[in-house]
Amino acid sequence: MFGFSKTFIWIASFAIIAALINSIGILIIFKFRQWAEKAKIYFMCFAAGVLISTPLMIALPQAIKKNFYAGFMALFGFLFMFFSNEFIKKITKREVLAFGIVAAEGIAIHSFIDGIIYSVTFNISILTGFLSATGLVIHEFAEGIITYTLFLKGGVKEKKAMFYAFIVAGLTTPLGAFIAYPFINKLGESSLGMMLGFVSGVLIYVSASHLLPEARGEEIKHSNLAFFGGIGLAVFIVFSKIF
Repeated sequence: MFGFSKTFIWIASFAIIAALINSIGILIIFKFRQWAEKAKIYFMCFAAGVLISTPLMIALPQAIKKNFYAGFMALFGFLFMFFSNEFIKKITKREVLAFGIVAAEGIAIHSFIDGIIYSVTFNISILTGFLSATGLVIHEFAEGIITYTLFLKGGVKEKKAMFYAFIVAGLTTPLGAFIAYPFINKLGESSLGMMLGFVSGVLIYVSASHLLPEARGEEIKHSNLAFFGGIGLAVFIVFSKIF
């Protein structure tokens, strides 16, 4: 009715859902901390399973098909996330008063990039976008919990921590998606291939070097099943060709 494309509707829908799931994670840890701390491990493992499968099965092969050099961009995307996180770790290891704030800045950047990923992957295909966005949306629950906890560690009071966590980890994802969409929507096939290569590297890093190690560090019963459940969902969607 307002002239929005189908692609934009998918992007906007997942970006808004991501913010809502993030908010639910924040609210639940505020109300039911013990349950939330346990549940976040399952969400992280399931999301890691989806996110590690998507670039390897769908995104990276499509990217290389569109641009031969997309593999180099995947490596660059992985290294970009690696060094970004190393930088954040070095800052947060210092005993500064703003520990929670500085760590949250890293999450804000990460969440903003999530929004960009929605715009890139849905511009490639609905299947690629759906799989990538599903994994990212699922991990938003755990991310909301982690962000809220970081603010508490930084000395922020509980209700303010809820509000700041929502701004930092919830709103930044749709912001990234809506800002990136007009630019990415105008890219040609070759440029989209390069962008998708970068996104593939980011997704591989987030799943293999961020979500899984953090989840395994607090491994609980059946967490591996959640990981393989995420892989199973991705494989099922790909082979059933739902989209």
